[in-house]
Amino acid sequence: MNASYAIDYEMIFQHAPVGMCISIDRIIQSCNHALGAMFGYDCTQLNGESFAVLYPTMDEFLRTGDRIIPIMNARGRYSDERIMRRADGELFWCHVTGRALDAGKPLGAGVWTFEDVSEKRPVTAELTPREREIAALLVEGKTSKVIARETDLSPRTVEMHRAKLMKKFSASTSSELVHKLVGVAR
Repeated sequence: MNASYAIDYEMIFQHAPVGMCISIDRIIQSCNHALGAMFGYDCTQLNGESFAVLYPTMDEFLRTGDRIIPIMNARGRYSDERIMRRADGELFWCHVTGRALDAGKPLGAGVWTFEDVSEKRPVTAELTPREREIAALLVEGKTSKVIARETDLSPRTVEMHRAKLMKKFSASTSSELVHKLVGVAR
């Protein structure tokens, strides 16, 4: 690269092919055009807003925050796929990755990316907030026992939600359910 070439980081941030934002305490400080477009907002509408506006429910926002903290403390970053909500109310699967700028404050200042994965994984059934949470954890390959521990539910309650998901997705096995959740035809 030519030494006289000045890198315009703001231009790179604004034209990144994935949604990006800088946050402090889960409040969007600055987002790029891709993030705004993905969620159906103008960037000026999202700057200064809580991440809560991007979640289907406040409960899901709060539970996800609780789940992120120990993982960020252990790894320094967080990544998952979850169902998010656009400005018009449409639900969609989104791959979310974040890194705290200060390892001691996992939900403090951070950099987050968002990628719409709804083309390969459409939201095809009406799910409750808890079912969306369980579905996202099942897709990560977690067992009912691990899901129960992470969500403060009993394994029996997780199994009940898994059974409801299997019925809603017409899946006869857990493996078939996961394939349907990720949008893989069987």
